Amino acid sequence: MSAKYEQISLIENQSFSIGIFQDNLEKSTWHYHNNFEISFITEGTGKRIVADSMEEFQPGDLVFIGRNLPHVWIAEKEQRLLSGRTLEMVFLQFSNNILFPQLLALPEFKHVKKALDLSERGIQIVGQTLNEVSEIMLQLPYLNNFDRMNNFFRLMDIIGKSDSNIPLASEEFMQKRFTTGNRRIALLHDYLMNHYREEIDLKRLADLVNMAEGSLCRFFKMNVGTSIFEYLNRIKVEFACKLLMDPDFGILDVCLDSGFNNLSHFNKQFRKNTGVTPTEYRKQYKGLGWNSKASSVG
Repeated sequence: MSAKYEQISLIENQSFSIGIFQDNLEKSTWHYHNNFEISFITEGTGKRIVADSMEEFQPGDLVFIGRNLPHVWIAEKEQRLLSGRTLEMVFLQFSNNILFPQLLALPEFKHVKKALDLSERGIQIVGQTLNEVSEIMLQLPYLNNFDRMNNFFRLMDIIGKSDSNIPLASEEFMQKRFTTGNRRIALLHDYLMNHYREEIDLKRLADLVNMAEGSLCRFFKMNVGTSIFEYLNRIKVEFACKLLMDPDFGILDVCLDSGFNNLSHFNKQFRKNTGVTPTEYRKQYKGLGWNSKASSVG
């Protein structure tokens, strides 16, 4: 089951969206999308996972995440706020339509381009840059259209000029991350990444790429080297590997949060994909901290 949450868009159009994400349950979903995202935590604590980086977050945490970079915030279950929420963040999402190549080629936009380049691995924004960027973000919804756009460019320029940004995804992750030139495979991968906790219906997948079910299975196996449902289990196990690095998560919690319905099936699939049991995997990474790196689906 995917997370139940309120996402309130204060400003939204085709390429620019500002809003508030309020998580009312303990679960958030490992996902990615085709937009750039700047997220500023205003309430809640927990674990932030971006690609193969896992770190603790608290109010004031600010990250800039590039397109198609998987991420999730997992709020502390015991830290429910007076509002009944476990997490609140202000987010800014935009597509590459707003920063097209001709604009980025201008010398005045060199730092903006650098900020976009840095976002490919995801960055945590800290220090004085954090203060300046978060102040602008909180003001953006209340500005008129022209001033909002000017301040957005100013925000991006500040990020690009900063020398204190902390990269999140490892270079190894970036080298192994999923890429394909096949549009249908990309659509299927995106759907599985964003719906792995749900009951996956083969007919829905076939309709997504306008293929018969039998043809889809053969097509996927030929292009990826494994069946659709084996690939889905790899996605689930990849997320489970990240959760297992945190000793606060019980094995059963990891099983359910990763989209497996029962512990026996989880253990079987985990061993099949990693060669060890979840408990053995956890022992291998014990004491390495939240920046430990897990293998990625590639």
